[in-house]
Amino acid sequence: MLRICSLFALCFLFAVPLQAAVRDTVSGSVRVIDGDTFDVGGTRVRLHAVDAPEMDQTCKAVQGATWDCGVWITKVVRDRFAGQIATCTSRDTDRYGRTVATCVVGGQDVGAWLVDQGMAFAYVKYGSDYVAQERVAARANRGLHATQIQAPEDHRRAKRKAAAAPSGECQIKGNISARGTRIYHISGQQFYQQTRISIRKGERWFCSQAAAQAAGWRAARR
Repeated sequence: MLRICSLFALCFLFAVPLQAAVRDTVSGSVRVIDGDTFDVGGTRVRLHAVDAPEMDQTCKAVQGATWDCGVWITKVVRDRFAGQIATCTSRDTDRYGRTVATCVVGGQDVGAWLVDQGMAFAYVKYGSDYVAQERVAARANRGLHATQIQAPEDHRRAKRKAAAAPSGECQIKGNISARGTRIYHISGQQFYQQTRISIRKGERWFCSQAAAQAAGWRAARR
């Protein structure tokens, strides 16, 4: 009887990690959102340990010309991976609710490919997985290493600071309520003064009511 109980206990112990592994893996067709963010089988995935330029980011060529490298990177990644089947192993969940994962397409580690081709940087803040690939890409002047570019993380930080400090013309407060409703307040309304804007939560300042409405916010009733 003791042996039977021990056997069941061992089976249970091995079954729990197996179930966790199944839960932590997502597979499906890839829809490319930007250089390091995919939808995989309906799950929003942020690739682990890589950082690609933002869509609105620009680069400066050696000759001095500025070009839309964020758009270019997204197009290259979309041409390479869109519609293919990816298997992603979860590592974490970020503050935006995205699954942070390592993804494989056709036996190829997507993050490794991006960094090796100079389409993204190793994001050492979250992992050193692709540092070797970045060194090789930098020596070969591949992709982004052949141009001047602000680190994507620095670009995002600068955008947040700019958004947090409204200009004289952009005084409309785009608030997100506890229920997730997007409501904007204009000067003179009842709750304008007490409303605080948190860029981290996705709230923002607007320069016109038309811009607020186009972005999905509605006017406050009072």
